[in-house]
Amino acid sequence: MDLRSELLKSIWYGFTALDLEKSGKVSKSQLKVLSHNLCTVLSIPHDPVALEEHFRDDDDGPVSSQGYMPYLNKYILDKVEEGCFVKEQVDELCWTLTAKKNYKPAKDNNNVLPGKDAFHLWSLFNFLSEDKYPLVMVPDEVEYLLKKICMAMSVELNCVELEDFISQDAVQQNGFTVWSFLEMMNTGKITRGMGQEITSMAIEEVYREIVADVLKEGYLWKKSQLRRNWKERWFTLRPITLDYYTSEDRKERQGSIALDGNCCVEVLPDRDGKRCMFCLKTLSKTYEMSASDTKQRQEWTAAIQTAIRLHSEGKTSLHKDLKLKRREQREQREKRRLAKEEEQQRFQALQEEKEHKLAELELLKEAQRQAQALLEQDEMRRRQHHEEMQQALEVQLREAKESRATMQAEMVLKEEEAERQRKRIKELEEMQTSLEEALQQEIKARQDEEVFRYAQTGLLSEEEDKMKALMALQEEQEEYILKTQREKQELRQEMENKSRALEEAQRQLEEVRANRYRVDQDVVAAQRKLRQASTNVKHWNVQMNRLMRPIGPGGRLRHTTPVSSLTIKNIHRKLRFDILSCLRDLSPIFAKVRQLQVRQMTFQGVTDILAADNPGSL
Repeated sequence: MDLRSELLKSIWYGFTALDLEKSGKVSKSQLKVLSHNLCTVLSIPHDPVALEEHFRDDDDGPVSSQGYMPYLNKYILDKVEEGCFVKEQVDELCWTLTAKKNYKPAKDNNNVLPGKDAFHLWSLFNFLSEDKYPLVMVPDEVEYLLKKICMAMSVELNCVELEDFISQDAVQQNGFTVWSFLEMMNTGKITRGMGQEITSMAIEEVYREIVADVLKEGYLWKKSQLRRNWKERWFTLRPITLDYYTSEDRKERQGSIALDGNCCVEVLPDRDGKRCMFCLKTLSKTYEMSASDTKQRQEWTAAIQTAIRLHSEGKTSLHKDLKLKRREQREQREKRRLAKEEEQQRFQALQEEKEHKLAELELLKEAQRQAQALLEQDEMRRRQHHEEMQQALEVQLREAKESRATMQAEMVLKEEEAERQRKRIKELEEMQTSLEEALQQEIKARQDEEVFRYAQTGLLSEEEDKMKALMALQEEQEEYILKTQREKQELRQEMENKSRALEEAQRQLEEVRANRYRVDQDVVAAQRKLRQASTNVKHWNVQMNRLMRPIGPGGRLRHTTPVSSLTIKNIHRKLRFDILSCLRDLSPIFAKVRQLQVRQMTFQGVTDILAADNPGSL
């Protein structure tokens, strides 16, 4: 995040604070004041004519944020030089503007943060917020900031209260705004009722660490370069410098050590009555320092090595780097989550397709089982019929054999009946032949049935192919229906857009009429001023005639003060000034009247066109 982005976040709050009507636009007079103040705190020359020249073609009212951005970039931000101004002063200016409008804590709440702490939290919010407008902070960054504050107070974060606040619908959908964040802090539930002094110290410590890029600060003993004596100094470590002051109020800076890739820090043995010593070596000097204990020495050496590493890597802020890393981790988690959800959806679709195919397979198996059962029933019926016919043939054969045996036994006794018996046998033989023929016909019928079954199987396969073609045709028909519905939706959207455009044109026409009414009032006021000026002219003429009247013989002056030619010139000059001021007041009013008439005619034409295109919306 570069310096321009940081400044734009603060300036965005200042611009929105001037938008009292929440219309997204600010008057040019207010923008002049804002631009002048920005140039003052940014230590750049202010050009009062630049704003008028930039918006010379826009005389119809306030300016939007998109219209102000080119001027802001060209005449202010492009001239900003890092290190020539104090970033905190810019933040204080923008906080003063936006706090008057938006920061309104409850007066009866004992946990309300002081103005300085609220400003520090606002600055921390801007630093950790996303680079999107309107500015919001994701819940992960809020939790990170609250953990830093609670760690500075030596307490644990109340995660239950934080989760309850995050579970609100507005926070889940849009993230934390700075005002909802300050409202949460003012409840006192996060800080668990800690004293205001402790809370203020913790907030200031976190503010200096994150916003002011203070890696570490505290008291150290430093050995003087000239007198070689030891003095206790307050040290403040930043990524590019190590400054030391007389005391912790940081009012008198005693010196500054520039850090670069050529610097190194080493631990020294105890000597000269000092313990926990270490030194910082630069190309030109070596600075010897002593900490209060071994832990402090280890923390200071690690912090200085971190500052040297950041400078070697070309980074100016540790927390900016950490913020970018946390953002990359969130983006990677989001990508993994989306990939996992997509994989689950794909697996669910495959599972549903598999279940659908298994259901179709079960239906086919059930149909096959039913066909097999029908075939088995037909086969059983045919077997029963064949067995019954065979049993009947066996019975008949037995009877024939018995008859033949009886006939043979009685052949001797009944010669006459032998011929009848032979005929009977012949008839039986013919009957057997007919039965065999019937049996052959039954076998042929069974073969024909098998052929028919094969043909039926082919018909079933053809019917399945036709069913697939029918399903494809049905899908094409559904796609055509969806396409028709989308076209219908687009037509409906177009009609709604035209209706909204018509309503906007009518609203602007009403605004033009209201502006014309106000201009008419201004014209009446100007005419009143003109009449007043005319009255003043008559009055001064009377006074001048009275002063210019000659004095006759024996007459005397009513006034003791003599009237000089200079007084008469002043009267004439006063008259000319009144007349010219009235004319100057009237000329812009008449110009605005002409502009309003032109705009009214233009908006009336647009309204007629939109009404002709969309007669149903009127």
